[in-house]
This record gives sequence, structure tokens and C-alpha cells, in this order.
Amino acid sequence: MTTLQNKIDFALVFRVRNANPNGDPLNGNRPRTDYDGLGEMTDVCIKRKLRDRLQESEHCIFVQSDDRRIDGEVSLRARAESETNGLGKKAWDAKKAKKDDTAKAACAKWFDVRSFGQVFAFGKEGDASGVSIPIRGPVTIQSAFSKERVSVTSTQITKSVSGEGDGSKRGPDTMGMKHRVDSGIYECYGSISPQLAGRTGFSDDDAEVIKSILPKLFENDSSAARPDGSMQILNLIWWKHNSKAGQYSSAKVHDSLRNILQNDGSFDHDALRKALPGLEPEIIDGF
Repeated sequence: MTTLQNKIDFALVFRVRNANPNGDPLNGNRPRTDYDGLGEMTDVCIKRKLRDRLQESEHCIFVQSDDRRIDGEVSLRARAESETNGLGKKAWDAKKAKKDDTAKAACAKWFDVRSFGQVFAFGKEGDASGVSIPIRGPVTIQSAFSKERVSVTSTQITKSVSGEGDGSKRGPDTMGMKHRVDSGIYECYGSISPQLAGRTGFSDDDAEVIKSILPKLFENDSSAARPDGSMQILNLIWWKHNSKAGQYSSAKVHDSLRNILQNDGSFDHDALRKALPGLEPEIIDGF
């Protein structure tokens, strides 16, 4: 299987309605906003959702969330060193294995490692048998920001059930807060580098998997903060260049959408297709 031969740029446009797309734990779990009041969803949050959707599609994922862990491994190190779910302890022993061989095996096994990269730092101070391996992935995703300032509504909630004891006495009400973005259109941009794909073994087929998963990013991701239907992908825009270097810079490609995207999430499809001669995007509706 050959590695990716064409540079790819992509963009996501999605809507948030009465949901908390990405809470800030340092601010009472209020939805993230920047200093201008624009709603923000971090790249880490987006990649977490992408990993979850890939895992649901039965792709092997290294960084699994605790609530979706399917292999019983309690830590990343345990997963990496597992004989059944990882590469085995010998692969991480600097005396018995080469770093390049271990990195290659990790990329071959785990989809998210060859896509996003990973830093394996399992060595202990003074332990020559430990190994530290940084892997740069070809898929980069930026944080998403809303087109306009978002309005955040905070609601006070109470818990009026007994959480402890034998249930014979009613416990005191516990007060709390729940936050949501009332409505917002967000845009997110990313790229896939063929140069880095050659190092991790990321292939054209892998790129097609990413393209098929992105429109479903918010499926099976519901929670009390994000009820079903409150977050919706409107469009995935996918630019495939004709070379490894790309016909245009990623900044220029992304700006071709950014400059015409309206505050309601609409844009002129024909204008976007004609914006960059020789590079016509594929526009895919969300699910």
C-alpha cells in the first residue's frame, strides 16, 4: 500500500444549538470562548471525537478514552507493552529494539498514531532500557471558532436525591450550574501532509477513512451537555491537490472558504469551486 501522494486540505462547518461543545474545566465548565467572545472548540476535543468515531468503525486506536476502552488496558504504557493489544515489552527496550522499528510498528498498528502522531516516553530516569519516541503525524486539525460572538446561558440546577446513607433521610439539595451555547456556527480547518505521511505509512485509503468519518463527527457523542441533534455537521469541504507540495498554500486554500462563509453557515458553492483555478473542492453534506 503506497503512502499519501497528494496534499489534502479540509474544512468543517458545523452548528451548535443549546449545547456545550467544549467545556473549560478552569472556568466552571462553561463553553470555551476567546477574548472576542467567539465560541471555541479545541483541536484536542475534535481529535478525541474523531478517535471515538474511528474506534466505532473498528479501527485500532491507541489513545482510547476511559469510558470507551475496549481492551482492558489501564494506561497508555500498559497498552503499548501488552503482548496482545500492543507491541510487547521488547519493542520498548532500547537494548533489544531499534527506535525506528518500534515507531514503524506502532504506526502500522494504531490508526491514530500514524494519523496524528504520538510521543512515546516510557523510559525512566537512569534506566537505559527505557525508550522515548516522538512521532509526527501528517493530519493536523486546528481549533474551531464560531463565526459570531456566542451567547452563553447558565442555568442553576439542583440535586434533591440522597447520594449516601440508607435512604431513610432526605439529603440536602445540592446546587450546581449548567451552561450552554444558545446558537452558533463554527468553522474548523485542517490539512494532511504527504511528506509526513511517508514517515508514518499514512495512505490514500487512510485519507478516505478520515473523509468518511468527519461528516459523522458528532454521531454517538450525546451527553447531558450535548443532547442528540444539538450539534450538526453542515458541510465537509475537501481539497485534494495534484502534487505532494500542493498547488496553493493551506492558508490560501482555507481563506477561499473563510472569506465567503456567511454567519448562518451558508456559502456560494460555485464561487468556492472557482476560487482556486485547478483546485476544485469536494463539498460533502453532513449526516
